[in-house]
Amino acid sequence: MTALHLIVRIAGQQVALPAGPVDSVIRIDTISPVPCVPSHIAGLVALRSRVLTIVDCLDSLGLGRSLRTGVQCAVAVTIDGHRYGLLVDAVLDVVTIAEAPRPVDLALSPGWARAACGLVEHDGAALLLLDPAALVAGPAAA
Repeated sequence: MTALHLIVRIAGQQVALPAGPVDSVIRIDTISPVPCVPSHIAGLVALRSRVLTIVDCLDSLGLGRSLRTGVQCAVAVTIDGHRYGLLVDAVLDVVTIAEAPRPVDLALSPGWARAACGLVEHDGAALLLLDPAALVAGPAAA
């Protein structure tokens, strides 16, 4: 089973995202805040005459909020017909991974555990495979 993955850095950690829902990688310089939304929703941006909801992956994982200043990197994804931008530290590579993800057998913090859907091997290292839909959904309601 060969699958394409995007290798990104979130909170200083290299992780993998399945390439299926990924539309593009974008740079964002201005995010328009939206009142009364969960804290992991950073705001909105216009991309090619379409609106993207921007998700702060740090906040979604329960790791605090990103600085949200200057030009930021985001991965544009489509989840259930809606477009989102996932704020990441950096996009590192697009790779083909031949083996199916294996179950996560690590003790993870609650945010990482909620978003992780497996482990994949790349360049001799095990990377968490994150579910973009779980990042968009954000932390569980208290």
